Amino acid sequence: MKYTHVYALFLVFVFHSSCGQNRTNVPQDNFSKEHNGYSESQLKELATSRVPMSQVRNVKQDRNGDILIAATWSGVFRYDGKSFTNLTSSKVGSHRFWDVLEDRRGNLWFASTDSGVYHYNGKTFHHFTTRDALANNLVMSIYEDKAGNIWFGGSGLTRYDGESFQNFTTKDGLPHSGGRTIMEDRTGKLWIATGDGPCFYDGKTFTVLKNKDGKAFKNVWSIIEDKKGSIWFGDNEGLWRYDGSTFTKVSQRGAYAIIEDKKGNIWTTGAVNREVWALSRYDAKYLYSKMPTVTEIMSGPPAFLGLLEANDGSIWFGSVGGVYRYDGKTITDFKSKEGQQ
Repeated sequence: MKYTHVYALFLVFVFHSSCGQNRTNVPQDNFSKEHNGYSESQLKELATSRVPMSQVRNVKQDRNGDILIAATWSGVFRYDGKSFTNLTSSKVGSHRFWDVLEDRRGNLWFASTDSGVYHYNGKTFHHFTTRDALANNLVMSIYEDKAGNIWFGGSGLTRYDGESFQNFTTKDGLPHSGGRTIMEDRTGKLWIATGDGPCFYDGKTFTVLKNKDGKAFKNVWSIIEDKKGSIWFGDNEGLWRYDGSTFTKVSQRGAYAIIEDKKGNIWTTGAVNREVWALSRYDAKYLYSKMPTVTEIMSGPPAFLGLLEANDGSIWFGSVGGVYRYDGKTITDFKSKEGQQ
């Protein structure tokens, strides 16, 4: 496999998060009831910061083109191209925010791993927890399917049709109690990335994917469908592609987050080894060859997490200490003074 190293940045940063110690060092979903090493004063500083300063698990874009950023402890931010607005700090408070979604009606949904989900219509918040029949207050992913149902994944899987909740657990066929990423493919199957591998739900049953030797995939955090209809996901062993019948191991590199850009390139964030994480781009021209070409855009600690291709083609990615933007030439670190300017 060919590697082109175009940018490397190493930062000294204390990783205040639970991380697995497997070969690719993928974070496990172990959540302490404590504040993950932060003091009360540090939490207050994070929650009142002008830009995302804590780990950014997911980055999305709304219909207006604004960037939505879920930053654990800092809050959920909107970036309009000029400045950041914290949507949660003054009205919701400090929680472990993990994901954000704008639904087809323009409402915003915020997922937290300590207090369920929040619905925001632009004026008021509605808080959903286990009291409202949510499967669990630990929620890591939010997804809207083609029918308009909102799905919540975390410790359990929940479908919300606008009126009522329906929960799915391991008793219903889920291979793991969590849903770290949720995605609907072109055929209408719902795919779920879990700690015990990827699975799909056809509306009736859950089917768990296993390798040709019957070996289960472990610690899957992200899953996507590419333009050709192939399913991509990462586990403890690296990056995989599934064409509906055959599994191909594309890379040894970890894949915490995966996206396909407008040109057909595959982008990932993930661990290269125990010490180094990277933002990597796999060239569309060689994706299906025996020697895929991967370009390492940025590497080091800190760990790199959520991924987004914005409408302008720029790549946004989160880290354990904030959010970055790559425009094809320059990487902007928004927590630096230069980035904020």
